[in-house]
Amino acid sequence: MMKLKLKLVSALLALTICEAHADNVVVIGHAGLSKLNASTVQRIFTGKIIEIDGVHVKAVNLKASALRDRFLQRYLNQNDDKYTAYWTVRRFIGKGIPPKELSSAAEVINFVQTTPGAIGYIDETELKPDLNVVSR
Repeated sequence: MMKLKLKLVSALLALTICEAHADNVVVIGHAGLSKLNASTVQRIFTGKIIEIDGVHVKAVNLKASALRDRFLQRYLNQNDDKYTAYWTVRRFIGKGIPPKELSSAAEVINFVQTTPGAIGYIDETELKPDLNVVSR
């Protein structure tokens, strides 16, 4: 009976650690970008900052997904509907276009690594040593 309880507690602990790890959104940027605070990330993804240190910033989003929802909640304090509505209005009044949407973390990583000024986000589990993490 004691072994069963120990196994159960171990399994629950492992599950909790995995879930906490899976919630981590990492913002990555092209090699030329420096560390950014959450406020700056928010302003980039809402089109309020378009240049950092003389480099034009190109933000990319993932298509609608759980990771995108976590990013929007954490950095913009919005859900996908509010974010989409925000960009619909902004585009209509001529204040910019929303960030390009990509289908996968691999596409985000490739775009960010090959495009000067690019910034995007991935799940921490997708992180590779050669990526430039600009915000956690």
